[in-house]
Amino acid sequence: MPPMKLKQSPSPQTLATSQDARLLARETLRISASLASSPAPSAVASSPEARNLGIVDEQFVDASLRLICCEEINGRRWNYVVDNEGGNGQGRNGSLRAVCSQTPQAPVDELMSFIRSYVVPEGFPDSVTPSYVPYMSWRALKHFFGGAMGVFTTQTLLNSVGVSRNRSAPGAVAINWILKDGAGRVGKMLFARQGKKFDYDLKQLRLAGDLLMELGAGVELATAAVPHLFLPLACAANVAKNVAAVTSTSTRTPIYKAFAKGENIGDVTAKGECVGNIADLLGTGLSIMISKRNPSLVTTFALLSCGYVLSSYQEVKSVVLHTLNRARFSVAIDSFLKTGRVPSLEEGNMKENIFSFPWLEDKPIVLGSRFKDAFQDAGSYLSIEPLFEKERYLVTYNPSKGKVYALLKDQAKSDDILKAAFHAHMLLHFIVSSNGSESFPTKQQDYDSTHLMPSTADLAAHIAESCKMVSTSYGLFKSKAAEQGWTMSESLLNPGRARLVLTG
Repeated sequence: MPPMKLKQSPSPQTLATSQDARLLARETLRISASLASSPAPSAVASSPEARNLGIVDEQFVDASLRLICCEEINGRRWNYVVDNEGGNGQGRNGSLRAVCSQTPQAPVDELMSFIRSYVVPEGFPDSVTPSYVPYMSWRALKHFFGGAMGVFTTQTLLNSVGVSRNRSAPGAVAINWILKDGAGRVGKMLFARQGKKFDYDLKQLRLAGDLLMELGAGVELATAAVPHLFLPLACAANVAKNVAAVTSTSTRTPIYKAFAKGENIGDVTAKGECVGNIADLLGTGLSIMISKRNPSLVTTFALLSCGYVLSSYQEVKSVVLHTLNRARFSVAIDSFLKTGRVPSLEEGNMKENIFSFPWLEDKPIVLGSRFKDAFQDAGSYLSIEPLFEKERYLVTYNPSKGKVYALLKDQAKSDDILKAAFHAHMLLHFIVSSNGSESFPTKQQDYDSTHLMPSTADLAAHIAESCKMVSTSYGLFKSKAAEQGWTMSESLLNPGRARLVLTG
């Protein structure tokens, strides 16, 4: 009898593999057919059940897909669906998928969204103040001119030091360059001691720093005319530019802080620096193309410098600060004494004199002065001292110097300094008005002190009258200033360090 041939059964692994393949093919066909015949997920999401906290209880996309919830990110809506036939039929163990319910953005929109993520803070424009846009526009233009200028100054320095013509040994060239940079770092360290002045006169110092930057660039270009003086000229130019860099860095954060709404100063700072770098690169690229045509250095420097200085001026003027320094305080008190109203933040910042640099001594009011500067004799002090017995300051006028002096007592706080400055402006207003002048002087040369010399009796009367006016009007001034948005809790009036210590 011939042996029987038994049919061998497939191995367990082969059976499992074939079953998985058939299951995968059937599942693929089923999902494809169901997606082709099912309604759009966005329509499902718009049903009343889908809007109930984003969870759908009994709503199905089709026979096999169930909508779980909706999500919105960066202006796009996503629907999360799950396979309803997986596991126990409730979709709890099914595979989760995300389906975009909106059409993809156009390539141009995608590009603009990408650019905005680098140049504007998150949540723009609601995350910043309205003055942010004009400031960043002028800042970008300033950096554009600055980047263009940098190409010509660097080229001039290299020519002067002898690199391009191989007239100097490499070692001597390197030493000259290192000495130039070292001098700039020394200047940066020495100027950093100014400290608090960067807060007092922020705009004024920012503009002065930009002017100093252009002066340094001009000195660098001058090395082309006298290359044998490269080292002293390059060192002086680098000191000026490093001092300007300290000024720019020190005033940057308070400016960005004024633009930020909430706790997003880091985002505002990062985007602001990115805008500056982009503009700098564009200016550098354009300047490289222009330099290949060998333009006149004098003409090029004049055009770029005018653009840089104008942009810097407009950049500083566009900043709207909430605090009162001397320049903005003068604008506010002048308006209050003349019209009875305090200017708005935008008006006060726009009228601020940004050319009143802190190192100039031509101001008609001295805040925090020394006793010997304010009084000529003991009698002038003893005659007004009882008027300020309850105050933490004294205000007087020195006819020989033609200035109003506000002396601070050792207990004087921030509000006392502000009140002393208010009183000093009030006294100056009385003295000027008594001489028939309607203009409010802001500089020493705005009036002739010989015409503002009241007699001793008149001076005492003016001071007594000013004390009465201050007692009734200072509170009103503060309330109106607060209504306009001015920050009155701290003063940035840069008073002198002298304090009266009363004995007995």
